[in-house]
Amino acid sequence: MDPVSAPARLAPLGDTGLWQAVMAAASGRCQCRGACGKSHAKHEGRCEREHGTHRTHAGGQVRLIAAPADPADLLLPDHQVAALPKNRLAAWCPACHHAAHTTARKAATAAQPPAEPDALF
Repeated sequence: MDPVSAPARLAPLGDTGLWQAVMAAASGRCQCRGACGKSHAKHEGRCEREHGTHRTHAGGQVRLIAAPADPADLLLPDHQVAALPKNRLAAWCPACHHAAHTTARKAATAAQPPAEPDALF
């Protein structure tokens, strides 16, 4: 069976086929290879979460998202992310996506020079 065609793996509302293409290329599995801070060593260096199959701690099913493959691109504004081509997107589970985004944001903040104080006179 196609990895994204099972009933538990329905595409998000408004999908134009891009999400399905990204999920098919990823075989319905999160493509994180450590950008989240975890080594994923138990699963050959790649996150084990699959769309609609693994349960979260809260009891819900994991819903993979299509987002920039390059963690630095996770900081792009939404309108630029929406314009990225399929080959620059990857499947992310919410936990890996959030952790990778947070890591990228902290790295970008640390790379900025400190703000100079306003002059009083």
